Amino acid sequence: MILEQLSILNYKNIAEAQLEFSPKVNCLIGNNGMGKTNVLDAIFYLSYCKSFTSGNDHSAAIKHDAPFMMLQGRYNRRGSGEEISLSVQRGKRKTVKRNGKDYKRLSEHVGLLPLVMISPLDWDLIRGGSEERRRLMDQIISQSDKQYLDALIRYNKALEQRNSMIRNDYRDPLLYETVEQVLSTTATVLHRARQQWLDEFTPIFMRYYHAIAGDNEQVRLSYKSNVGELSMQQVLNANRDRDMIMGYTTRGVHRDDIDLWLGDHSMRKTGSQGQCKTYTIALRMAQFEFLKKYTRTTPILLLDDIFDKLDESRVVSIINVVSNTQNFGQIFITDTNRTHLDEIIALMSGDYAMMTVDNGTITPIASRQEEAHP
Repeated sequence: MILEQLSILNYKNIAEAQLEFSPKVNCLIGNNGMGKTNVLDAIFYLSYCKSFTSGNDHSAAIKHDAPFMMLQGRYNRRGSGEEISLSVQRGKRKTVKRNGKDYKRLSEHVGLLPLVMISPLDWDLIRGGSEERRRLMDQIISQSDKQYLDALIRYNKALEQRNSMIRNDYRDPLLYETVEQVLSTTATVLHRARQQWLDEFTPIFMRYYHAIAGDNEQVRLSYKSNVGELSMQQVLNANRDRDMIMGYTTRGVHRDDIDLWLGDHSMRKTGSQGQCKTYTIALRMAQFEFLKKYTRTTPILLLDDIFDKLDESRVVSIINVVSNTQNFGQIFITDTNRTHLDEIIALMSGDYAMMTVDNGTITPIASRQEEAHP
């Protein structure tokens, strides 16, 4: 899949931009705070219908002195053209259109434009709470499994209903029966899919970690859930009194986590900055490979300032990994230093575009065009 053109209007610090991209490597150079990440975030927004940096706070994506923002992307997807437009007005819901038509349900857009972004914010995958790692699971599996996405939406809706009933001190067991039946049915789908996903995902992650860090550091992932040996209904029954005291549903697959291991120790407690960054990059590279396989579409890869806090050997290894043209399709890279970008371009020896970003203004400075296919 290739993003051919991107139109940006009033997005964060970018007032207006009309951009054309290389189907291979696209490099954005500029000092910190100039808007490089905002370009990548706009591309991310068109795939996920939310910002990578500000999540579901859609008003935060609007330029501070503007009443609305709009993004439009033209893609080549499996040989066919796709046009996606997304707009947000302050205080109103976002509007997303595919080829000029509104979606009946926004969930229909999930997985259409697979994309992986590697960012300094990935630090939260290790240091953050369990919701960060659950979001990773849900984001990956939902793009390749519509049954999972449907179960996740239904589970979250039923969970919200149960929590509302608890907050309002409803005690009638019949009121809980229907909601808990939905929670139990969907929890079974989610738990099984997450375990199967992690079983397949872990070896891919380990391969990328070793490709960057070498074989001296042993890593692994494990699934942590309070559903499994007990069914979701058993978990709800066992924690009913506690839930009523706490005011919400304290146990269930909405509390699932991934344990991240470095040897026999938790990466969260023992990993250095370089090891943690290598870990998150390997997680995202594995995400890319998984999505490529199960969506049958090569995702777009966004690399935002990935070389910071890494020693030279790991930088070289990452450059070698992303320069493998057989594995990756279209890549966007940001950096404050052109050296790394020139090294990647030299290794790939193919089509590229390079541009500078200065206070929200994007200016092309170099390119090489070749015939390429998505």
